[in-house]
Amino acid sequence: MLVIPAIDLRNSKVVRLQQGVFNKETIYHRDPLDVARAWVNAGAKRIHIVDLDGSVQGKGVNISVIKAICNLVDVDIEVGGGIRSEGDAARLIDLGVTFIILGTMVVEDRKGAKRVIERFPGRVAIGIDATDGKVAIHGWQDITDIDVISLAKDYEGLSPAFIVYTDIKRDGMLTGPNIEATSLLAREVNIPVVASGGVSSIEDLIALNNIPGLMGAITGKALYEGRVDLKEAISGIEQR
Repeated sequence: MLVIPAIDLRNSKVVRLQQGVFNKETIYHRDPLDVARAWVNAGAKRIHIVDLDGSVQGKGVNISVIKAICNLVDVDIEVGGGIRSEGDAARLIDLGVTFIILGTMVVEDRKGAKRVIERFPGRVAIGIDATDGKVAIHGWQDITDIDVISLAKDYEGLSPAFIVYTDIKRDGMLTGPNIEATSLLAREVNIPVVASGGVSSIEDLIALNNIPGLMGAITGKALYEGRVDLKEAISGIEQR
């Protein structure tokens, strides 16, 4: 299982939100490049970047920062937030982003999402953010009546690279990941799953690593708060 450090961008700064609420923001670093460099030096093979401004505005906002990170580090970069069209996806791929993550688009523009997945085979992931099992869109501002499993199964035949599954109620709360829901998704859908939300300790990462077939786990606040040492986590989890 990959241990994937997160860089959430808002106004070009590295921040973390609590449950996706924008007025519950903590700024952890004003230079995202320093953070990306630190994660790579600690052994990260992939970095997860979210354009928080883009997720709400429906377009890429922190593009210059993302480009600078791609130019700086030689690891896989996955990006989500504000990707609403084939053109948005192509622009990020051209910048050097390894994987793009479609969120709102997979709900509101399924034909468009299909075109993106088909145009960039193996490079497009699906972001499924949920609260109480229901999918959220528009930067988590709107909760739909769509079930997580049913949405994932709708895309199974298109073979997206992976699913990033985020439990919104756990995200940024350091309360532990939703093992039950993550396990269910990994078991029910024939798409690799990356877990996100709630990691607070190395023990949480070990618990996620015990889920059969889980591709990876994203951790953010636990790293910034010093609860998880990335180098230790990578050596303890990825090299087992």
